[in-house]
Amino acid sequence: MDEINDVVGKIHSVETCGTVDGPGIRYVIFTQGCNLRCVYCHNPDTWDMKSGYEMTIGEIMKDILKYKSYFKFSGGGITLTGGEPLLQKEFAAAIFKACKEEELHTALDTAGHIAVNDAVREVLKYTDLVLLDVKSVNPATFERITGAPIDTTLKFAEFLSEEGIPAWVRFVLVPGITDSEEDLHAMAKYLKTLKNVESVGVLPFHQMGAYKWENLNIKYELKDWPTPTLEETEKARDLFRSYGFIVR
Repeated sequence: MDEINDVVGKIHSVETCGTVDGPGIRYVIFTQGCNLRCVYCHNPDTWDMKSGYEMTIGEIMKDILKYKSYFKFSGGGITLTGGEPLLQKEFAAAIFKACKEEELHTALDTAGHIAVNDAVREVLKYTDLVLLDVKSVNPATFERITGAPIDTTLKFAEFLSEEGIPAWVRFVLVPGITDSEEDLHAMAKYLKTLKNVESVGVLPFHQMGAYKWENLNIKYELKDWPTPTLEETEKARDLFRSYGFIVR
């Protein structure tokens, strides 16, 4: 355990009592560094691997255990998000292993744009739930959003399904970009081919992170973009419900 305690992670921030990143009350660790540049990202300050601060597993676990009773009472646990936590595979595996030794639920929030190798498998060995951020299953739309091809993400999603690792899919509804009815049906049909999807979350695009882009002097393409109406959001949620999904 001492060896694990010394593993270092690059951290952006932590949220001690989160309620939206998995079941129950959760300790949410935002890791530093991301390999995608999504046009609607609300955490562009997590992109640069050189930013953030370092913490050891021992330091983080000491803080996590202060809240253990809250996690146990609420059915919560620890969520690793970012950024992209799978850019720090050794850290991700170590923190999850330490959490499992404390019988704490672990959730990994990832875009899945990473090749599945032994290091990724080691992380997933200690992962109870994957919060899978699916941008789109339309290759052109996916690349428009992320600047990257879709193949790696689909292979990751299919690996989770083959291994039977539970997943909550999360999808951002952006008017004029991801809200095409044809694309929504295509996504629902694709998700039905996966055996592990427990729910789908339709998240309406918002402007709450716009100020971060301005502070970082990064051009924000969606600065004046509309947010979806409640009616538009519910219509998308109803579409996924029509395929038999639990929609969060």
